[in-house]
Amino acid sequence: MDYKKAGVDIEAGYKSVELMKEHVKKTMREEVLGGLGGFSGAFSLAKIKEMEEPVLLSGTDGCGTKVKLAIIMDQHDTIGIDAVAMCVNDIACAGGEPLFFLDYIACGKNYPEKIASIVKGVAEGCLQSEAALIGGETAEHPGLMPEEDYDLAGFAVGVCDKKDMITGEHLQAGDVLIGMASTGVHSNGFSLVRKVFEKELTKEGLDTYYDVLGKTLGEALLAPTRIYVKALKSLKEAGVQVKACSHITGGGFYENVPRMLKEGTHAVIKKDSYQVPPIFKLLAEKGEIAEEMMYNTFNMGLGMIVAVDPSQVDAAMEAIRKTGDVPYVVGSIEAGEKGVTLC
Repeated sequence: MDYKKAGVDIEAGYKSVELMKEHVKKTMREEVLGGLGGFSGAFSLAKIKEMEEPVLLSGTDGCGTKVKLAIIMDQHDTIGIDAVAMCVNDIACAGGEPLFFLDYIACGKNYPEKIASIVKGVAEGCLQSEAALIGGETAEHPGLMPEEDYDLAGFAVGVCDKKDMITGEHLQAGDVLIGMASTGVHSNGFSLVRKVFEKELTKEGLDTYYDVLGKTLGEALLAPTRIYVKALKSLKEAGVQVKACSHITGGGFYENVPRMLKEGTHAVIKKDSYQVPPIFKLLAEKGEIAEEMMYNTFNMGLGMIVAVDPSQVDAAMEAIRKTGDVPYVVGSIEAGEKGVTLC
């Protein structure tokens, strides 16, 4: 008896590491010390000394059951972008610059090419957010997970000067809300998505082209989460003060928008102020999902919302467009009880 007969292939693990090295290398920053394969990832903090009062920010998350669609479609090179996005968007939302990322892949069986494909997506997400991929773990779990299954999660660390943190403390009535377009469902609400499209959750079903979507169902659902790090950095470089910021993830508008508000402020968002992607309309119709539940579960086409002074709206819109993101003026801040109204 040996470890391989027990279900864990150490040699496959070595091969996975070799195959992923080319992808990891692309994400390196000058602060990274050492290479892949050590017991820990090392990152120099020398540059942070230049800040008046540096604050470390962290985020950890996974991709939820969206991973199941990647498994059904046997397409694994974009799900890693989702894992990175969920972490770095939270850091950027607080005013931080993501520094580095580590991933964790749990699988029923280590297929080196599949693992390398997953890490390729992780590396792409790191490139988009300018974070270094300094380490990770691939854990083989025979008997706990089916051989073809895996789960993916990650952890990111970022930094910002305390004076640049986005806290909402300066938010006031009259401030304008700007939403940034999402790429689709992103990585939240997929348990409901899978329930609605239960009969379509086959390779053939997900490869079916929908005229209303302009693409296959699988392409629409597997579209990677948009990373907004560069958009928020562009706002800062343009001199725009982001007074408050909300990453629209699980819980949709009703849970996430109030998190950006201080007591005595109320957000009003106009539903017709931007274009809702067709995937959400298809979900609502096919699943007979009430509108309030849609806005309480999904991002409905807006992945990030920022609040700015009315005098800086034009500059903010220009700065966001420069990064390839699509901004919309979607509402405003009013005095009142902390919460959000969709009208």
